[in-house]
Amino acid sequence: MSLRARLALLFTAIVVGILLLFGVAVYVTVSASLTNEIDNNLQTTASRVIRNIYVGDRGELNVKTSPEVEFATDSFIQVWDRSNNLRAASANVRNLTQPLNSAALQSSQPVFDDLILTTENGDIHLRVLTVPLVVGDRPIGAIQIGTSLAVVDAAQQALVIVLAIGVILSTLIAGMASWISTQQALSPLEDVTETALQITRADDLSRRIPYKGPPQDEIGQLIHAFNQTLGRLENLFNTQRRFLADVGHELRTPLTVIKGNVDLMRMMKEMDTESMDSIESEVERMTRLVGDLMLLAQAESGKLPLHLQIIELDTLILEVMQQMRVVAKDKVKLHLGGMDQVLICADKDKLKQVLVNLIQNAINYTPKGGEVVVSLSKNENQAQISVQDNGPGISPEDLPYIFERFYRAEKSRTRAKDGKGFGLGLSIAYWIVKNHEGSIEVDSKLGEGTTFRVKLPLSLKACQEEANQK
Repeated sequence: MSLRARLALLFTAIVVGILLLFGVAVYVTVSASLTNEIDNNLQTTASRVIRNIYVGDRGELNVKTSPEVEFATDSFIQVWDRSNNLRAASANVRNLTQPLNSAALQSSQPVFDDLILTTENGDIHLRVLTVPLVVGDRPIGAIQIGTSLAVVDAAQQALVIVLAIGVILSTLIAGMASWISTQQALSPLEDVTETALQITRADDLSRRIPYKGPPQDEIGQLIHAFNQTLGRLENLFNTQRRFLADVGHELRTPLTVIKGNVDLMRMMKEMDTESMDSIESEVERMTRLVGDLMLLAQAESGKLPLHLQIIELDTLILEVMQQMRVVAKDKVKLHLGGMDQVLICADKDKLKQVLVNLIQNAINYTPKGGEVVVSLSKNENQAQISVQDNGPGISPEDLPYIFERFYRAEKSRTRAKDGKGFGLGLSIAYWIVKNHEGSIEVDSKLGEGTTFRVKLPLSLKACQEEANQK
């Protein structure tokens, strides 16, 4: 059964259930109201009859002849003494020698009962009131007054018919309305299905699902989420294609160099030292590339092994700065900005790799005579490392993508000019920082320079827990 049919059936069943409960409530209320009205009439008639009853000198029960008893037409009246002898009866039941309700004659309290009275003209459905007659504490008889429930029965029957017709019509209307409404509500899901099938058949992730309804309803939110998922998948597939192309490009160059040198040595039929050095250099280049890719794969999957320890971040920065001055030589001036004393829980080697990548990147893209300033500050919750240069800057179009692997742009800072870089440094730095539960941000203006900010949590709890486990 389809979802549309199940929803329509569910809505219809709910409507039918509500109507049935409403119908039962109306039926019970009307029946109780009519019965209560009849009971009041019976009690009123009993009061009038009692006024015509008296006890004789010998203790016998006597009834004065009165119109209430003699000529009653809408009531059946019987007066019985304590010996169960009929002392008086209305004309319409004078031929009846049996009590209207024999079981209630001995009751000490007024009793209402519904029963069937069999007469020559057929069965009559009666409502009978039995009222005991008492003088002091001594019972002297009972009055039984009955009235036909034909009007009540007819009203109940008519009410049942009306309610049944109403329920049937309402069920049909509710079923049609729920079918139409669910069809309209679920029609966007058919678009989702059709679009998904088209994407599967055509491998076209650029398709999006159109939706003309309210964007904040459940269907609108679902379609928005689905379109966002398609967008992310499209970006992932495009990134994967670009990644494979870039890896192929990076591997093709060293392999071509190696093959060329091997062919040269075969032609010369002797070992060439220069060719062997070139081969060794290219092998090292491919080894670094594979190592960086493995590191990125581990970081992106959240399985990057971290050897956490409490480190002095300011000391680590000073150590990296000393090494990078050798790289900068006379080309760029390396300066220390503000430097706070900071303790953090981190992997020293991985964090050192982040600093080396950022500072070397700044050195590579800062023109000769420029400056690179490294600073360290902290607040209550975070330590912040800042690497600032006055190089050419990064264009706004490139900023959102600089942490992607192998990202290429005209002024991209992810690819070194000496040919030794692969465009992986910033990606590696990004994922190492993220695995330390930190963040890395970049601000840049064309012609003014770029600033990278690494923010790391100050909590030492992780290191303490690791020490306790050991």
